[in-house]
Amino acid sequence: MTGGVMLVTGGSRGIGAAIARRAAQAGYDVAVNFAGRADKAADVVNDIEKLGRRAVAIQADTADPEAVEAMFAETDRSLGPVTALINNAGIVEKMTTAEVDPARLRRMIDVNITGYFLCAHHAVRRMGRSFGGNGGTIVNISSRAAASGGLPGSIGYAATKGAVDSMTLGQAKELGSEGIRAVAIRPGLIHSDIHDQNGGREAVDAMAQASVPLGRGGEPDEIAGLAVWLCGDEASYVSGALFDVGGGR
Repeated sequence: MTGGVMLVTGGSRGIGAAIARRAAQAGYDVAVNFAGRADKAADVVNDIEKLGRRAVAIQADTADPEAVEAMFAETDRSLGPVTALINNAGIVEKMTTAEVDPARLRRMIDVNITGYFLCAHHAVRRMGRSFGGNGGTIVNISSRAAASGGLPGSIGYAATKGAVDSMTLGQAKELGSEGIRAVAIRPGLIHSDIHDQNGGREAVDAMAQASVPLGRGGEPDEIAGLAVWLCGDEASYVSGALFDVGGGR
């Protein structure tokens, strides 16, 4: 369906914020999840409300089962049941195989994989036909790192995104009968704060000029347009697909 209620995890900045704003333009009411930047989440909510849509900012660690349950309950109260989920919250912990820190690796797995499962669980129980829902869409934000092995020192991050790809393919098969479509977007070098530890915008541009056929890094809004389209009626037969958005890299 076009419009409805969308929950965007990691929705206060970067790709998540761009998706939330674009969703409002397409007629969605939006729950903007954030971990720590309440000010940025408030800015996104304000922009959405200026477009005449409803929005709510909800702080939650998506790796925490109780926090995720509370986040969906607050979305129910404020906006109504979710009809589209954007699993976007993620972290990068840089380390090589020789330097693996088990605690940091576990945290990355908890956020990037377990968090996606937890959010999908609660979304399915609202969207799924057998739970009284009318179907919906899950868009999992993966990464081109899943196919390339990642940037130097980011092998663990790449591995978590490989899991997201496998999760998406499995969800598409498992949830089709519930009226739920599952797809993944695999961004390449995008100008977002996830690359701050790799040198930020300047470093992304340098890497892109050296390795991206289009010769530049991407912008968050170039991911947002696809994400919102995938949740709409025009994509009603699209499920189990992995979309690369990497400028040809």
